[in-house]
Amino acid sequence: MQQIDSNHGWPLHDVTRTRQIEQAVAATLAPHTLMQRAGLAVARLALAKAPHARTIWIACGPGNNGGDGMLAAMHLQRWGKHSVVSWLGSAEHAPSDAAAARQEALRAGVAFSQTAPEQFDLCIDALFGIGAGSSSAARPANPRLCAWIERINRGDAPVLAVDLPSGLQADTGCVAADTVRAHCTLSLLTLKPGLFTAHGRDAAGEVWFDDLGASQGPRVAPTPVQATAWLLGAGPPALRLHASHKGSYGDVTVIGGAPGMTGAALLAASGALHSGAGRVFVGLLDGGAMAVDPSQPELMLRAVDKLDVTSSVVVCGCGGGEAIRAHLPKLLSVARQLVIDADALNAIASDTALQQLLAVRQRRQRTTVLTPHPLEAARLLGSTSAAVQGDRLAAAHQLSQRFACTVVLKGSGTVIAAPDELAAINATGNARLATAGTGDVLAGMIGAELAGTQSAFAAACRAVHRHGRLADQWPPGSPLTASVLARL
Repeated sequence: MQQIDSNHGWPLHDVTRTRQIEQAVAATLAPHTLMQRAGLAVARLALAKAPHARTIWIACGPGNNGGDGMLAAMHLQRWGKHSVVSWLGSAEHAPSDAAAARQEALRAGVAFSQTAPEQFDLCIDALFGIGAGSSSAARPANPRLCAWIERINRGDAPVLAVDLPSGLQADTGCVAADTVRAHCTLSLLTLKPGLFTAHGRDAAGEVWFDDLGASQGPRVAPTPVQATAWLLGAGPPALRLHASHKGSYGDVTVIGGAPGMTGAALLAASGALHSGAGRVFVGLLDGGAMAVDPSQPELMLRAVDKLDVTSSVVVCGCGGGEAIRAHLPKLLSVARQLVIDADALNAIASDTALQQLLAVRQRRQRTTVLTPHPLEAARLLGSTSAAVQGDRLAAAHQLSQRFACTVVLKGSGTVIAAPDELAAINATGNARLATAGTGDVLAGMIGAELAGTQSAFAAACRAVHRHGRLADQWPPGSPLTASVLARL
């Protein structure tokens, strides 16, 4: 068992693939073994997280997630804790594993109650896990269930969720109205994508993982089950040779900054500069009002028509307003490496000719990275932001396939997708990034990474991970502005 952090990469598996792994592993073990291991793992983590807890309430659903909870209650009872189980199931309809778990809990002296104890020091949410009941739309209304979840969420005791917080969708990170808000989640057998994107991080709290010994057992299938996505980890630090020069690290050209929005382009340029680009050029669309940025004289401001957009990485759209539209046909046609953000994305979404130019770039050996937030992604897909947020992995995949490029779908648990690549979900970052300009900084950071590598997907992954990590390292309670972020 180990805590999941943002330093290491992990495979993520959706419900279908998790079921396949579960069946394959269970076929090599004695009956009830996986549940026995799960119950013990939950009890051990409960004891570690709340060693002084006396009364522990275990809210159990009717399926095998409830069985995991009942076995955890059994162990905790034997270790001197007062375990109280509230169970939604019945002895007549319980799955065989859960029925066996109930009998073991009763033999251990675990108390069963239809209501939560008045006082408890720890709650274990073992209601649904990855079962169909994890969605409020997929389960019948149950007054007891609603009352239990309401009691869990308004209580002062810490909450440990078994596999998933009940109400959280394993594949998407969407939540029901009555979703458990956990302080800690122990994901069993596999890690699920929904724990790390959309509302998953807020619902799950601290994430722990136990593969229940699956990695230690015999090979259970002729072909290992492929992961759904990959949780990003920190890559190796960039190595810069002593015998190198500014030309070794590539040029980034930022085009944007219409009147009243020049700050966005300058933030993107600053992000590129402080992420290691050899040279950064800026073409502002403000009519030449600014010839130099005194706070960053390293940035080389040029008239847009004087910029070389064929040999440098071009970052376009940051603060571009409607003015960026006129430049997109040329950029989409001749720029070899292009990062498209903000107003450039909106212009493309509303113009089928621009969409066609974007879609053929890969066939012409051109590299493209799109960096939409959910609403921009929705415009490109002809959808809604709610639909995009409803399945962020699917939306990123659709965009990458439609336009044959790398896509960075921003938000909590940013998704990076590209054709023929396993999508990545980023676990770094926090709400300090919810301020104007941080997305412009990210676009510039991606441009700098792209200037130093041949892989757009790898460049996007490195930049997104570092962008979030900088926010994670910022002192708690201190606001983080985009201009400061760009210089970290």
